[in-house]
Amino acid sequence: MNLITVENINVGYGANTVLRNVSLAVAPREIVTIVGPNGSGKTTLLRALIGAARPSSGHITQKPGLRIGYVPQKLHIDPTLPMTVERFLRLPGRTVRAACAQALERAGVPDLLQRQMSALSGGQMQRVLLARALINEPELLLLDEATQGLDQPGSAAFYRQIEEVRKETGCAILMISHELHVVMSASDRVICLNGHVCCEGTPEIVSAAPEYRALFGSGTFGALALYRHEHDHDHDETCGADHAHHHPHSHKKTEAAE
Repeated sequence: MNLITVENINVGYGANTVLRNVSLAVAPREIVTIVGPNGSGKTTLLRALIGAARPSSGHITQKPGLRIGYVPQKLHIDPTLPMTVERFLRLPGRTVRAACAQALERAGVPDLLQRQMSALSGGQMQRVLLARALINEPELLLLDEATQGLDQPGSAAFYRQIEEVRKETGCAILMISHELHVVMSASDRVICLNGHVCCEGTPEIVSAAPEYRALFGSGTFGALALYRHEHDHDHDETCGADHAHHHPHSHKKTEAAE
């Protein structure tokens, strides 16, 4: 059973239709990435999935009792406001310290519990937002361009952490990304959106699709991911969180990248 199914939804603001007849589904444990140019409706789709935007037609069906975690693009906090990471994670007060510590561990930043929110770097802030989304042990994790503003190594590290989260918790992940150079390596399936679903499939299939190349150029995939991560095996313990490094059994170089 799919965790969430979208059937022919249309979403607009006033007379402007942003999404037209969009359909998609996310299965358990799947990592699905939505790519598309600015103004293609990516964030609107995510808003529809969490109930913040109402489709004018079509249907969105969730698995009964589905637990969703959401990581926004960014969060602005008054730098003069004294607030530790623990206090932020415990808002509105129903979360125990042990759950906060576990969530930070899964987000890859176990030492930030007592750090001031105002002292966090951009990368640390995104990891804390990821931790907050993980506290309730979601079955589906939604990320809205969560690496915006990070440099390329920071983005790549964040996506590796997302893969580790899926491996540890078994949650499915639906993420929006503008960073074509790293997103393919973390995805089981890619959906190309431009007001409607242009194409979808494995990263290799989408990168070769005429619709994708019309939006991003025929040479884009060479910069997307020099190494395509394989999901048909288990990493040994020596790979750990650093499995972006090349292992003969775990990665293959894409033909398009040569």
